[in-house]
Amino acid sequence: MLKIGLITENSQAAKNEMICKILEETVTPMGHIVYNFGMYSPEDEHSLTYVQNGILAATLLNSGAVDFIVTGCGTGEGACLACNAFPGVLCGHIETPLDAYLFSQVNDGNCVAIPFAENFGWGGELNLKYIFEKLFAQTGGGGYPPERAVPERNNKLILDQVKTVTHRNMGDILRELDRDLVKGALAGEEFSKHFYNCCYNKDVLSAVKEIMG
Repeated sequence: MLKIGLITENSQAAKNEMICKILEETVTPMGHIVYNFGMYSPEDEHSLTYVQNGILAATLLNSGAVDFIVTGCGTGEGACLACNAFPGVLCGHIETPLDAYLFSQVNDGNCVAIPFAENFGWGGELNLKYIFEKLFAQTGGGGYPPERAVPERNNKLILDQVKTVTHRNMGDILRELDRDLVKGALAGEEFSKHFYNCCYNKDVLSAVKEIMG
């Protein structure tokens, strides 16, 4: 079972309900559970920029509160860049079901950024459903083609090791970022309901408590 977090930034907040519905309908029969961290609508007082998507995604993943993040923005590029700026996050830019399958099986990441405006026209909902099917139907890291599984897993482990050197501790990052920026990213009701009960990283928990009061 995966704990999957959904994060929607301000330009695509109107699609949050639709995205969450498709995600839940697709992954719940697989045994996964979805947590919707907003934004829930364009009128939501808890506004999120794509940079804050990255902060929120990294906090949730590094704490262990979720196992996987689904996010995005108009093009998906900003959210992807923001998420990959942080330790413990391996985010792929996903436009098609094939992207989703190969990212899962070859790269075995824990976050995807999807373009929810660019090329999201007739049949956009179907494409989204098929993306989620291919992303979550199998355990990540299976390899493609299957005989490439071992070298691909080894490459993933090497990348994880590189990121431990090139990135600093998540708790320290949260403490040194602009407080208002972090507070805005973590202010959602679903975050406070879920994070404090599920966080296993004591340093991230301590940093969040310091910042949020």
